[in-house]
Amino acid sequence: MDYLNDMALFVEVAKARGFRRAAEVVGVPTSTLSRRIALLERSVGLRLFNRTTRRIELTEAGQLYFERSKRIIDEARIAHEELATMLAQPTGLLRISAPPDFASTWLATVLKDFVQRYPGITFDLDLTPRNVDLIAEPFDLAIRMANPGPSHLVSRVIGRLNPRLYAAPAYLAAQGEPTHPGELEQHQCLTMKTIPEWELHAGAASFTARVSSRFKANSIAILRQLSVEGLGIVNLPARVVAAELAAGSLRNILPDWQGSAMSIHAVTETKLLPAKTQRFIEFLKERFQS
Repeated sequence: MDYLNDMALFVEVAKARGFRRAAEVVGVPTSTLSRRIALLERSVGLRLFNRTTRRIELTEAGQLYFERSKRIIDEARIAHEELATMLAQPTGLLRISAPPDFASTWLATVLKDFVQRYPGITFDLDLTPRNVDLIAEPFDLAIRMANPGPSHLVSRVIGRLNPRLYAAPAYLAAQGEPTHPGELEQHQCLTMKTIPEWELHAGAASFTARVSSRFKANSIAILRQLSVEGLGIVNLPARVVAAELAAGSLRNILPDWQGSAMSIHAVTETKLLPAKTQRFIEFLKERFQS
């Protein structure tokens, strides 16, 4: 049944959109991979790829074959791994993409316990603020905040964060402490440029504050440090500022108010997951919801 092996090679080429990258993934020479795909095309009687000097694209027949083949290969892989887990704990390399701030604040604190529970799993962590392409890039899992990404991906909510307002004592001494969210528009509010408003809640009451400052950044760590330096108010989960609160370098303000809950998503390409990925998602959900 060599055609099943060729089908698996075809799926890797289609995902990588090129023979060279696919050859690196499967560990065979590019020439061998190209020859096997050519044989596969002859066996099915249709061209599966349109090739140019710069890239390859799936034909209409190739797209249909990819959709069917990928399901078959995923099912076969999962079946093999599920049988393996009957004899031993999950093993293998787990490739994860996660935002840098999330990884340093939350992920690093739980990995020690996870690897003690599953010593056969190793990690390749890619820390980036961008949404990686889970189809074209070799990741098992992506952690995303708020926006899980395209609808064709599979997203699972593993936890929620409730941000609150914090400021340095020096800032409050110089600028005064707000007594209502409506006063935030007159303050330096450190936020990301994609978040021009803070939705705040106190019991049944809600308020939308339009916020701005001289500083905007795409890093929670930078916003936290700017606030410690007395440059403005931040709206962050308590876990992010725990050390600063303990040291007294930040203080909770408007304690009756909190920001809208932010969801943490574990995003995968498919529902068919190997045991290593399933166990890790379950572990994260257990930790973040406890």
